Amino acid sequence: MSTYAVSPTAPGSLGTDVPPRELLRYLDAMITWKGQRRSELEDLDRAAIALESPQERAAVTPDVTLSMTLWQAVSDRLELLMATWDNGRVEESDRRRITTLIWGSLEQPGSRGAGQALAVSLPEACRLSDSLASSLRSRLRLDGADPRASERVGALRQQLARIADQVALIPSKRRQSAAQAHALLERRLEDVADRLRRGGDVVGFLGPLEAEAATTERDLIVAASARAHAKVEHAQATREVAELSARGQAVRALAERARARVQPAPTLGVPDVTALGDIPSDPDELSAYLTRLERVDRALTMAQTTYAAALARREDLVQQARALASALGPDSGAGSAMVPLVQQTERLIADEPTDLTQLEALVQAQQSFARTMGITVDPAPTGSTADPSKGDAR
Repeated sequence: MSTYAVSPTAPGSLGTDVPPRELLRYLDAMITWKGQRRSELEDLDRAAIALESPQERAAVTPDVTLSMTLWQAVSDRLELLMATWDNGRVEESDRRRITTLIWGSLEQPGSRGAGQALAVSLPEACRLSDSLASSLRSRLRLDGADPRASERVGALRQQLARIADQVALIPSKRRQSAAQAHALLERRLEDVADRLRRGGDVVGFLGPLEAEAATTERDLIVAASARAHAKVEHAQATREVAELSARGQAVRALAERARARVQPAPTLGVPDVTALGDIPSDPDELSAYLTRLERVDRALTMAQTTYAAALARREDLVQQARALASALGPDSGAGSAMVPLVQQTERLIADEPTDLTQLEALVQAQQSFARTMGITVDPAPTGSTADPSKGDAR
């Protein structure tokens, strides 16, 4: 058995039901892996800090940092698993929730752009941690590395099998370079195994081979998670485009209604999401595309708010004018002084687009007259409570 932590095989698949005993074995193994890997990372961190060459420290620091980040993500997910396990008091729904937590992405919702390393499942994160730790031990030349060459060759065979599985997941058009790298690793491993069978010393060959295999597996896992992440983002972009297209049409209708009913009307443009073109498949282009979708969303929100506010202002002024017309009627004591002003206001309201500047001036004049005459006017609903979609009552 290796002296280093090796991640256990995860049970089931996403959302499946797994027997409680199998889940318990996995959780126990994960707790052991977590503690052992933490101890290893502390040793690796100390060894990295102790490097005399700044260049060497700079070369290993990103992998040490990534290893710590992965460990923390695994630890956080393990806490959720243990909370769901609840000392074995689990029904079928709980067991399915556990396998969902195991095989679901460690990346949290809304964390897009925070780094691809966490866009992996728990088993992938553990395997990536194993690979990184193996690579770092070799690069840092730590004492106490497992001296049993045959075991190390066997571990390498298992690792190359996992690499082959990852290569098979790459789209055929992009697979060539990864397949060549895998083939080269296999040839080097066979050469080492042949030397070992003939009794040769292979320790000097194993270290670099382990480091390169670990780096290759790490890169393939991260690339696979990036592809999966891009697939999710592509589906998200598709939904957002459909939603923004529908919103855009509605806001354009709202803008036309505002321009037809009020003047001066707002002049904000209403963006058309289809102008962005087709949704790209390349992860980098897709990320930029999603950023542009966010800008379209903000622009639509601003346009909707602005045009709705103009219509709501008209509705507010119309209701105030109607309340004043009622208060300043023949029985109000105002006589006929306000009749021309009230009539002028009604004509202005009936004329579309309504000049809001003139309407506001007329309403303010009537309000001033009512206050001077001591006439009480029932308060009209303000624009904040009016529903601009209903229009004014005629």
